[in-house]
Amino acid sequence: MLVVDGIHSYYGKSHVLEGVSLEVKAGELVTLLGRNGAGKTTTLRSIAGMVRPRAGSITFEGRETVGRESFQIARSGVAFVQESRGIFGLLTVEENLRVAERKGGRWSIEDVYQMFPRLRERRRNGGRALSGGEQQMLAIARALVNDPKILLLDEPTEGLAPVIVDEIVRILRGIRESGMPVLLVEQNIAVCEKLADRHYILEQGRIVYAGSRDDFAADPAVRDRYLALSA
Repeated sequence: MLVVDGIHSYYGKSHVLEGVSLEVKAGELVTLLGRNGAGKTTTLRSIAGMVRPRAGSITFEGRETVGRESFQIARSGVAFVQESRGIFGLLTVEENLRVAERKGGRWSIEDVYQMFPRLRERRRNGGRALSGGEQQMLAIARALVNDPKILLLDEPTEGLAPVIVDEIVRILRGIRESGMPVLLVEQNIAVCEKLADRHYILEQGRIVYAGSRDDFAADPAVRDRYLALSA
């Protein structure tokens, strides 16, 4: 479904991604792990067209996306929920959703209210009045009502209280079980182990590990080496 093949991405003269390759198949939730600065967000930004790789290929549903504008990639069904969330603070929760809603899509606003009951309770609240966790839920819900074919998530649980993290995990599990493919960048390894089918690890702009959920769980040396979990 999504195939990233040997991409090299830069910020100016800074060579951030050095031949990154990964794949997300239909129905999978795949995590992209690594230390801060490894290139995880740049990988998502490259897939979404916000950074244009200078070499390599990215195909989505068999169609090359490198060289296309980010809005064209979004229209093809690639939804990117950034770490910044991008909520419209002057709009209510419901207005944020209606701005993004694609009529006849897989998820209606009522569907996401059932998935995110907190948002139903706060549907008349302005975006600025929401907690960090509620803003994250709204960002994911807004992506869903736009009828995506794949979801890219950048650090959805960062800075959230444990009870909210549990709710985000519940929501992501439901999205995965619906058959929606997800590429998840996340620092919380416990969250990743609960959700993912497969894992990739980035180190200094290169993929240094790829493995299944079971392989990753059975190999603590990999986590200690690349993710510093034993520190």
